[in-house]
Amino acid sequence: MSAEEIKAKAEAKAKAVDPKEVTVDIATVEMLKKAAADGCETIFDRALTMKPCNIGEQGTCCKNCAQGPCRLPLTKKQTEGKDDRKGLCGATPETIAARNFARMVAAGAAAHSDHGRGVAEVFLAAARKETHDYGIKDAEKLLEIAPDFGVATTIVVDGEEKERDIYEIAEEVGVKALGQWGQQDGEIYYAKRAPEARYELWKKLDVIPRGIDREIVEIMHRTHMGVDQDYHNIVKQCSRAALADGWAGSMIATDLQDVMFGTPYPIQGEINLGVLKADHVNIIVHGHEPLLSEMIVVASQDPEMLSYAATKGAKGIVLAGMCCTANEILVRHGLPIAGNYLQQELAIVTGAVDAMVVDVQCIMENLANLAMCYHTKVITTNPRAMIESGDTLHIEFDEHNALEDAKKIVKAAIDNYTNRKAMPLIPTAKEKMVVGFSYEAINYHLGGTFRGSYWPLNDNIINGRIRGIGGVVGCNNARTMHDSAHLIVVKELLKNDVIVLTTGCNAMACGKAGLLTPEAAKVYCGPGLAEVCETVGIPPVLHMGSCVDNSRILMAATQVVKAGGLGKDISDLPAAGCAPEWMSEKAISIGQYFVASGVYTLFGVTLPVSGAPRFQKHLFEELEGIYGGKWDLVEDPYEMAHRMIAHIDKKRKALGLDKAKERVLMDMADRQKLDAA
Repeated sequence: MSAEEIKAKAEAKAKAVDPKEVTVDIATVEMLKKAAADGCETIFDRALTMKPCNIGEQGTCCKNCAQGPCRLPLTKKQTEGKDDRKGLCGATPETIAARNFARMVAAGAAAHSDHGRGVAEVFLAAARKETHDYGIKDAEKLLEIAPDFGVATTIVVDGEEKERDIYEIAEEVGVKALGQWGQQDGEIYYAKRAPEARYELWKKLDVIPRGIDREIVEIMHRTHMGVDQDYHNIVKQCSRAALADGWAGSMIATDLQDVMFGTPYPIQGEINLGVLKADHVNIIVHGHEPLLSEMIVVASQDPEMLSYAATKGAKGIVLAGMCCTANEILVRHGLPIAGNYLQQELAIVTGAVDAMVVDVQCIMENLANLAMCYHTKVITTNPRAMIESGDTLHIEFDEHNALEDAKKIVKAAIDNYTNRKAMPLIPTAKEKMVVGFSYEAINYHLGGTFRGSYWPLNDNIINGRIRGIGGVVGCNNARTMHDSAHLIVVKELLKNDVIVLTTGCNAMACGKAGLLTPEAAKVYCGPGLAEVCETVGIPPVLHMGSCVDNSRILMAATQVVKAGGLGKDISDLPAAGCAPEWMSEKAISIGQYFVASGVYTLFGVTLPVSGAPRFQKHLFEELEGIYGGKWDLVEDPYEMAHRMIAHIDKKRKALGLDKAKERVLMDMADRQKLDAA
């Protein structure tokens, strides 16, 4: 072998991914080895060879006009002396970083809220009976949310109060819900769902959103060249737009999906690539909107489709999910999850996926290229999200023909079953899990049908068995070890008696690690939390749904406040939230609405603010004095967990819960005093 060949071989080895260094998931390790053997590139390979821009990481690169990009990296010179950095127009690092941050909030809020808009449009069509494929599955939830929109659920006829027709109520709710996007003034309806103290604070600060689209458009205007140049003022608008996401767009999406498809209650499911079957047609639904995937569930179980699959030699049809579409079909139907964000390419690498059906958000363009290495048909379904690369099939979703569209998709997958290029290699790894803990389900689980209440949770926080509440959410990020930070943070919280609420890719990481079962409490929890979980029969990590369902965490926090004994606002609670492996602009919007709701919110990996120290200080320190919540960046997951615990302890001390107290059996009079306080 020549010197040149030896050098080339050494360079190739240096650039090769070591699977055990990039993920803690055994199925992912196995598929990365297969991808390498097959000569197929994945995101893990690209992450090894492409490094992030250090100026972009600092948040101080401005591309908002054609005079730039203006790049203002923070150097040792500026940290030790006068910081005189300016763009061509004179924009300071604070202005540039704040504008970049705000545009991420706008994009994230737009993504979640556009999802909600689509749901509201289909909901209204169902209410008007313009589609036969959708209807009202949870009438009780509809009656619960109708008053929030100012919609009456009863009518007086001849002096007698009678219940209104459920579809009449639904139509009025649908019209008012859809109106939240185009509303130009006033307040979003759901702002008053927050604890009264939080609502009054928002009102005082003038950050209650006027309408969803208005707040997003205003961010884009303010961050145009030569408009808003005060980072304090820019962040104020970030709060308005983010609150329009969390307390309107996302919350409306969650509620209307529950009404149409059913409110989640605990259900068992399975997760990881091992859910695929070599002798079945395997269909993966990937993305974030459950409108079409709900119909694919029906179509995949249709006797006609199953018979057709049999004619192709398949023993059945496996429908599995990827990313948040996975969470949606899991929490309502118990259907399996193939994996989280960084596993989407690896599902195709198995050689067993006959169709990857995608809608919007978190879909890698490389799926189409990778599919050509195997046989998978990538099917796009949304006009917002087309893929130019590869050989994709577009079957556009139309709510008026939803089931028909779904059957076309299932048939395309069945027809592709016979095109497999080789015997599939499917990892055996999969885990059972219990999921579907909506805030209504938690209420029921803690007290049953007649005595459902958050008080048992509050009582155990007060008496110290449960130290506090940790919200752990967010994506995967190829710049970190896949799933590792998620699991480290969650396990550290559990062993310190912090109960965890989770959504999105973190929920999937926990599922793959066996943390979403009641049995996990004995293994991973401190004695107090373990005792509570065993008594109630719940996992120590409560899977609450998809990323859009972070609104369920807001409502759960609100229910804890209303149950009494732990302060009058979300900011009083011994609680904290984090996103250890975030990567999406949606995560920034989520983080900002949690901060504006009073929650200490920590992000891992990076946050593009370090190049603007005064702006960073505003986010990391000053916002706490305004909202009671603040941002933080912690790259080490152990430190992240312990900062959350320290914050929880600080809140316990402020509530007078830092000292052991005798447990007092409360009678009704005591409860009434709490409610009146």
